[in-house]
Amino acid sequence: VQLVESGGGSVTTGGSLRLSCVASQRTGCMAWFRLFPGRDPSLLSGVAMINTDNTPTYRDSVKGRFTITKDSAETTLYLQMDMLEPDDTAIYYCVARSQSYCPPAIRRADFDYSGQGTQVTVSS
Repeated sequence: VQLVESGGGSVTTGGSLRLSCVASQRTGCMAWFRLFPGRDPSLLSGVAMINTDNTPTYRDSVKGRFTITKDSAETTLYLQMDMLEPDDTAIYYCVARSQSYCPPAIRRADFDYSGQGTQVTVSS
């Protein structure tokens, strides 16, 4: 499964961005992770995930600001990011797994496929 992200960019505090991720085929649970500047790639931080029933789960720090959705074909994943803060600056990765249900927590190890990432920069 190939995943291709788009929609990253640079905004100022309070701004919005919408990330998209197109999958080469239908998958199960999908999620967004992010890698903060200067962090080891093994330290990806879960942002949000959504199962095939469209039930979302969010990291506490993004609740009320970010919204994860999928299209009806379940091949395109979105992340609407509002009220962005400088601490949201990171490379954002789209991930997916074959199972329709999502894991109990947003852990990278529970997902099988990943995109190449898209940079999001928020300046104050």
